[in-house]
Amino acid sequence: MKRRNFARRPGCSVEATLDLIDGKWKGVILYHLQSGTQRFGELRRRMPGITQRMLTKQLRALEEDKLVIRKVYAEVPPRVEYCLSELGESLRPVIDILKAWGENHQQRLSCAPAPVAAKKPKRAA
Repeated sequence: MKRRNFARRPGCSVEATLDLIDGKWKGVILYHLQSGTQRFGELRRRMPGITQRMLTKQLRALEEDKLVIRKVYAEVPPRVEYCLSELGESLRPVIDILKAWGENHQQRLSCAPAPVAAKKPKRAA
């Protein structure tokens, strides 16, 4: 994935950071990898809304940006594991703050669970 040149622009450090973790899934993938090394299938189970194609694409982009390390084992069937690189680990505070902000503002966000409607008591006839 080709990255933009952010040199000598106001706000470039924020733009550069957001460019690395942009999109719907990269931050979520980084969050799940904070708990340790995981295989592709484990990540897929933790994110039921992502397609196999999109997870592959996002993991490749994170690997290309040196945020994730992909380790392939010479086994049959092949085993592939993903973990955060040192650079990816340096994003841990950013991801944790995003998570905390989301939890604090969950009621206003579209991903918040739907409120449970209280059942109306039946009237006596």
